[in-house]
Amino acid sequence: MRVDDCVGILLAGGFGRRYAAQAPGMDKLLARLPDGRPVAVAAAQALLAVLPRVHAVVRPEGAELARLLAAEGCRVLRDEAARQGMGASLAAAASALLREYPPNPAPQADAVASGEPRPDRCLVALGDMPWLRPATILHLAQHSRGHLIAAPEFQARRGHPVAFAAALWPELARLAGDTGAREVLHRHGVKRLAVDDPGILADVDLPTDLRPGA
Repeated sequence: MRVDDCVGILLAGGFGRRYAAQAPGMDKLLARLPDGRPVAVAAAQALLAVLPRVHAVVRPEGAELARLLAAEGCRVLRDEAARQGMGASLAAAASALLREYPPNPAPQADAVASGEPRPDRCLVALGDMPWLRPATILHLAQHSRGHLIAAPEFQARRGHPVAFAAALWPELARLAGDTGAREVLHRHGVKRLAVDDPGILADVDLPTDLRPGA
């Protein structure tokens, strides 16, 4: 099942310095999982299984990553802001959404030019979280309707991705640096949605993380 009124954002611009410290010259987002898929590709595929439109933010020098994500069907945004951290990357993505789906459209503009429904929220996922289940993304996409912010929860711990209503995109577009959307979450609160998916908490930070439980 796909959710047409929600758009995905994949933040894939991080440097992965802790990973590179143990594996010099390696980009963790391009590292291979046991099934052979690059980390960021697996993260993108989970989003694309549910959402028809996914915008991926990568650093300008990330040509190989950009190529792989575009081949999966992502709309890739190679932006200088990705070098500044998660907040700046999210701001770049939110600005792109505002350009594509301007606020306060004409009454008749209830669909984008392609004929697809106009999204009223986005799901923000991280490129280094490859074990997120598509069923979890579907659950969050469906049950985030009507909430300013919603996020999954596993065993009382909040994880990713996080859903933001379109009304908050201008706030996201003003973010900077590497603090993410923490202040936006504190300001508006988060609707927690219980899921049975440890993948909402599991990321790749070190080479040993490529094989969970190993």
